[in-house]
Amino acid sequence: MDKNIILVGLMGAGKSTIGRYLAKQLNKEFLDTDRVIEERTGVDIATIFEIEGEQGFRDREEQIIKELCQLENIVLATGGGSILREENRKNMKEHGHVVYLCTTAELLYSRIRFDKSRPLMQTKSPLTTLRNLLNGREPFYKEVADTVIMTGKQKAAVIVKRVEQAIESHIKK
Repeated sequence: MDKNIILVGLMGAGKSTIGRYLAKQLNKEFLDTDRVIEERTGVDIATIFEIEGEQGFRDREEQIIKELCQLENIVLATGGGSILREENRKNMKEHGHVVYLCTTAELLYSRIRFDKSRPLMQTKSPLTTLRNLLNGREPFYKEVADTVIMTGKQKAAVIVKRVEQAIESHIKK
């Protein structure tokens, strides 16, 4: 698997967890766009949203995705909204095998309900927000994905194995 692997999906889908594990299995470097942005700015994502708004954050994210997609031999976990911009989708498709980690809004909510660091979840009804985000973003996830992996409550190792198998069978086509 020479091609970069790029993970997409909503917050809480497991992109970072699966990405770390997958990178280790495949002897690739793991990178997370949100972490890179935080390292470079010296502040967390919530602070960027607070100061620059979502637009400012998305501008930073687009630049990071463009830069990181130029690297080789990486597994890249992207932010949940990164697929909203056509330029990001284009870079992902051009420079990697894109895997959509797909799950239900209810399962996502169970994973992130206590995480106060997610700006888009600071609403009166986070589950409704997740449902709306999923409905709005899923067409973009599916558009950019080379592989869609349905996830549930399986252990990370099981999902990683499914991702590896799916990518191998995609390469053979």
